[in-house]
Amino acid sequence: MSDEPANALEWFGQELAAALEHKGATQHELADFTGYKPPYVSKVKNGQAMPSLHFAEGCDRFFNTSGSFARLQQRLSQQGYPSWFVPYIQYENRAASILDYSPGLIMGALQTEAYATAVFRSSGPRDSVEAIRDKVARRLKRREALDREDPPLLWCVLDESCLRRTVGGPATMREQLGSLLKDAESPHITLQVLPYSSGAPSTHLAFTLLEFSDEPTVLYVETPLSGQVVDSASVVAESGVTYDRLRADALSPEASLYRIRTLMEELPDEQHP
Repeated sequence: MSDEPANALEWFGQELAAALEHKGATQHELADFTGYKPPYVSKVKNGQAMPSLHFAEGCDRFFNTSGSFARLQQRLSQQGYPSWFVPYIQYENRAASILDYSPGLIMGALQTEAYATAVFRSSGPRDSVEAIRDKVARRLKRREALDREDPPLLWCVLDESCLRRTVGGPATMREQLGSLLKDAESPHITLQVLPYSSGAPSTHLAFTLLEFSDEPTVLYVETPLSGQVVDSASVVAESGVTYDRLRADALSPEASLYRIRTLMEELPDEQHP
């Protein structure tokens, strides 16, 4: 049917529109009640923005729906990601091992709130404060895959540029590097730094390999506009070889942590003009 919601955002938006019509209320009235700006409510209603849990709880109070909007938001929050990213999230949540190469920015699942906020502010200069906050919340939610009872083994190769690029300012970067050091204390997480001295890397593109106990390995790659999960056995095998070469050229895990700690200590206390 043509009016079937195309994704989770449209589904929530249609439910919100129906509730507004049933109550005979306006978007402005809902905005005033929940403390959000009218453009944000409009975007949620039109399926263009993922509703926050705080907004969904406000809707329940406004419509007296006994928590139905909050439950819907929680069930669909995973699908609040762009439609092309949803397959990756589903794979990430059940992967036995995650092999990631980050050539420019620290991988999303390891980002701090302040670092992620700076990244989204830069990539979405027209986004509202609420939209950026929601994007950050979804990124931080990805930590749940690493913190579950039986977490995946995460192996991340970070190009040295990830550590030297001062995202969000020295304080934010210092916190981010400290967070990496803390993450590396987990027996499930291994970090390696690919130093500038290693020369040309075997690839300049970010990619992630996801391995499973009872499924074939898949590859995830992104373009400037979208991302894609690839299950071609030959492509996945070739990417595995590329990843092995990256690990071979990288510093050892112990030397990598020393490099991260050294760069963190070199950051200035304040950003001088």
